[in-house]
Amino acid sequence: MQYFILRCTRDTIWRFCNLRRARAVLVPTAMSSDPAPVASGDQPEAPAKPTRSLGPLRMIWRETAKYPRQAVFAGLALMVTATATIAIPAGFRLIIDRGFAQGGDVEAIGRWFRYLLLLVVVLGLGTACRFYFVSWLGERVVADIRLKVQENLLRLSPSFFETNSPSEISSRMTADTALIEQVVGTTVSVALRNLIMGILGIGYLFFLAPTLAAGLLIGIPVVILPIVFFGRRVRSISRSSQDRVADIGTIVAETLGGMRIVQAFNQEKRELARFSGAVESTFATARRRIRLRAIMTAIAIVAIFGSIVVLVWEGALGVAHGTVTGGTIFAFVVTAGIVAGAFGALTEVYGDLLRGAGAAGRLNELLNEKPTIAAPDRPLDLPTPPRGKLAFEHVGFRYPTRLETAALSDFSLTVEPGETVAIVGPSGAGKSTLFQLAERFYDPQAGAIKLDGVPLTAVDPAEIRRRMALVPQEAILFASSARDNLRYGNWQASDEEIWEAARAANAEQFLRDLPEGLDTFLGEGGARLSGGQRQRMAIARAVLRQAPILLLDEATSALDAESERLVQDALDRLMADRTTLVIAHRLATVRQADRIVVMDQGRIVETGNHDSLSKAGGLYARLAALQFDDAAFAAAGSK
Repeated sequence: MQYFILRCTRDTIWRFCNLRRARAVLVPTAMSSDPAPVASGDQPEAPAKPTRSLGPLRMIWRETAKYPRQAVFAGLALMVTATATIAIPAGFRLIIDRGFAQGGDVEAIGRWFRYLLLLVVVLGLGTACRFYFVSWLGERVVADIRLKVQENLLRLSPSFFETNSPSEISSRMTADTALIEQVVGTTVSVALRNLIMGILGIGYLFFLAPTLAAGLLIGIPVVILPIVFFGRRVRSISRSSQDRVADIGTIVAETLGGMRIVQAFNQEKRELARFSGAVESTFATARRRIRLRAIMTAIAIVAIFGSIVVLVWEGALGVAHGTVTGGTIFAFVVTAGIVAGAFGALTEVYGDLLRGAGAAGRLNELLNEKPTIAAPDRPLDLPTPPRGKLAFEHVGFRYPTRLETAALSDFSLTVEPGETVAIVGPSGAGKSTLFQLAERFYDPQAGAIKLDGVPLTAVDPAEIRRRMALVPQEAILFASSARDNLRYGNWQASDEEIWEAARAANAEQFLRDLPEGLDTFLGEGGARLSGGQRQRMAIARAVLRQAPILLLDEATSALDAESERLVQDALDRLMADRTTLVIAHRLATVRQADRIVVMDQGRIVETGNHDSLSKAGGLYARLAALQFDDAAFAAAGSK
């Protein structure tokens, strides 16, 4: 009977330990296999310093400490389950020594089995409570971290995203937070539970048989040293493995996003080869990580269970000599198995904690990033009502990622209230840079930019942008409804105002033709609309902004001839009472501007109207001759 109970208990503990160990290994590995794009070789990579300790986990602790009630309940449940687990061998000891020792008295045996059944119930309830509270904490902490990271990202200036790939940042917000959720919701709980069980188990072992327990402790340093040695190497390779998996995500996103180009140029085989290379690189890195973790686990298990075999041997001799009872040796073996399983699980948990620390460190970098463009401590108020005067005074500017090239050099331009100024020039002349600086996405290294007489650096950037409406060259729409995309210009706009803006931008007809009208989901990037329709959506959004300054960056470039004429008429009406800056490569769209400013290499080379600049014979005249001659040729060919 004792042999039967010993056999069943041993098998149960073995399965329990391996289940815990497998969960600690497999779940984080599955998490790391999610497509989590980071910067590939073709993209700038954010600096991500390797984690050398568990120090970055302090961030997770700070977030967890915000919910003390749940943490206390989780801790109590943890203590209860760990204590109940260690109490189970004590229950079997009582059954053997007191139940069977009393001549097989059914009542005595039943009494101790009822005690054991009560322990099982307590263990079940405690485990359920522990699972609920630690899972709740994991989800809550991850939600808070994601919110804090996103809040900080929204404050950062565009220069940050020039040197940090958005796909890599997306990886941190998904794969890394998933790792943190695993750490808080499972790994830490498993670690603490096994640590408590190990400590309580060792204490109970000394209570049962001090000599045997002392011998068991000799094997602990043999386990700890390999953990420390291999753990550092596993940590480094795990970080590399995450990055290789992220490369796969980047390639997939890039290839699928440009599928039309891939297929149009018959580059399917090349893209498959590139993807295959990334997959094989990921597998090679993962194989090294798996090999090291396998070696670490093997050493730990051999050391732990080898020690148990030797100690059980000694205990069996004690039973044979009558110095130890059968119940005591049974409880010692079961408890030693639990202790071994606990320390064996810690070998795996440590590696997972290191991976969690790496993820926390990467997220902490985003949390600690400071915006280069921020409101001053005491921002000045812009004049009310707004006039719409914009002045560039001897501005010099270089993009942070291209410091060797000046985007603007000693640039001076004043746009009066209500004036329409067209900015023309070849590509790279600095035209779009004016818009970036006007909305204070960057600050110039020299000179000043003023809005209604107030330097932009002295004003809250949000106040500056409230007075400007932008229509970019490439319309950016979000994966939402048509209504929400239009309301981006003015979130409080009513449906009547939305339709009025749509009519002004010649967008009303196609919006009414959509399956669900304004409630129609437009798809990612407005994929359900044509290029011209997306551009008219952007114009309608700017109309709703009702800002005194209008920034038009090739606003009609994606429209057909008829739509361009209708939209240009609408824009003419809109520009009547607004200060307007128009960037245009198609000079036919700027003939009616009050003033045309010609730029080249970051400087103003000509200023005037269409007629005067055409007669001057300069850069504008050459550009106009090329475009209008081509247009005349095309018109003649169509007759």
